[in-house]
Amino acid sequence: MSDPVYDYDVLIVGTGNAACSAALAALEKTPRVGMLEKAPQRDRGGNSMLTVLMRFAFNGAEDLKPLIRNYSDDEMRPLLEGLPHRTEAELWDEIMHVTNNQSDQDMLQVHVTESLKTVHWLATKGHDWSPATIRDDNVVTMNGGGAGLQKRNFAILEKAGVKFHYETAALELVQDAKGKVTGVKALTPQGVATFNAKSVVLACGSFESNPEMRARYLGPGWDMIHQRGVPFNTGDGLKMAMDIGAMPHGSWSTCHASPQDIALPKFTVPSAHSLKDSQTRYMYPWGIMVNMNAERFIDEAYDTRGRTYAAMGRSILAQPGGIAYQILDAKIRKMNLYTPNYQSATTVKANTLEKLGAELDLNVPKFVKTVREFNAAVQPGQYNPDRHQLDGKCTAGITPPKTNYALEIDEAPFEAFPVRCGMTFAFGGLKIDPKTSQVQHVAGRPIPGLYAAGEMAGGLWVGNYASGSGMMAGATFGRIAGTYAAVTAIA
Repeated sequence: MSDPVYDYDVLIVGTGNAACSAALAALEKTPRVGMLEKAPQRDRGGNSMLTVLMRFAFNGAEDLKPLIRNYSDDEMRPLLEGLPHRTEAELWDEIMHVTNNQSDQDMLQVHVTESLKTVHWLATKGHDWSPATIRDDNVVTMNGGGAGLQKRNFAILEKAGVKFHYETAALELVQDAKGKVTGVKALTPQGVATFNAKSVVLACGSFESNPEMRARYLGPGWDMIHQRGVPFNTGDGLKMAMDIGAMPHGSWSTCHASPQDIALPKFTVPSAHSLKDSQTRYMYPWGIMVNMNAERFIDEAYDTRGRTYAAMGRSILAQPGGIAYQILDAKIRKMNLYTPNYQSATTVKANTLEKLGAELDLNVPKFVKTVREFNAAVQPGQYNPDRHQLDGKCTAGITPPKTNYALEIDEAPFEAFPVRCGMTFAFGGLKIDPKTSQVQHVAGRPIPGLYAAGEMAGGLWVGNYASGSGMMAGATFGRIAGTYAAVTAIA
């Protein structure tokens, strides 16, 4: 008996934000769109289900009005007080800054110039945004977060007749004699099946859930870390594409890794996730972090939180035991700076630094000395923990310094939050033509019929990124991939 066969104009591997954006775009040109998802239906949607932000360029309130519905000018004004605009030039500079000028400039140009067009396009599909309430340097969040975005996407796509194949793991790309990709072989619950297509879009994530690939590309210790996201992104799409000659691109040795609660599970699935139970622990800019040797090890506020958190996990992983402690005092608690998810954080609290150090099983005299040396190094100045801009209130005479938000830790009760590194996705991916999202071959030419988007498209992020950038890139290059894949399919 032969394998089951399915036929589509455009076949998309994955169901995250990038994949759904590709499907929405493809539907504008053909109704014959199919999607493959390794996860069961209840856990579809990838890491996109677990986030809240898209970072895009905008010139002012007029650009936000199509996104934030039912808000008057008076209601918009306080929203924009901290960040009245993020122009294309500013977004470009921001990303080049956090990547140490190593971002692929051709990709970045498309990412920056298409970002506002893409969120406005998403708005025409039925998506909307809300004023940001989290302590981040974005001014708006997706309504309902990534989960809300994805639930709307699925409703739109299902209504349009897109066929979803769940619990279906892609195995290999099918090519004709001329090298054109003509489909995908995949393992379904019933066995191996062939999914024929005139174009294929790969948007099935990075290799963050594959311990072997993490160790191979990121280095020692990365095979044992915990995931912020889903367990399904094991690099299948990357391996399939490289098996037929796709060119690897970008930083394969770095990744998105951030401070997470010490109790972070090995992975998270969408059906068990809610934003209030998020394990993210991003209060480090307002206090200090120490390791198990009771030593500070990094400048906790060398930049805004939104431009540092994705690199902070690597610094924590490098500490003894891969553990650090965020240390804060009552002054910070009174300022109402804590995000709601800290209500469920693993916490150690004490009325003296000595007792806090003992509770943490640290060398108590050394811990107290570290905190008091930090306090003595704090310089005069106006403390302003604005999420959009740095305040310049710093330390002097200690290493490492604290460049911003330096405030003495001297008011009881004192709190400590044990944290570990949590990985979200790897930055390495495939080389694409930024204008079409078509995958490029190692021979220096495009692979006919093959497109990629989302975390599979390498080159934008190197060592670090700015919050919300991944979702924005996924939507932008997903839209481009779906459009050109459909054009190719119906040509």
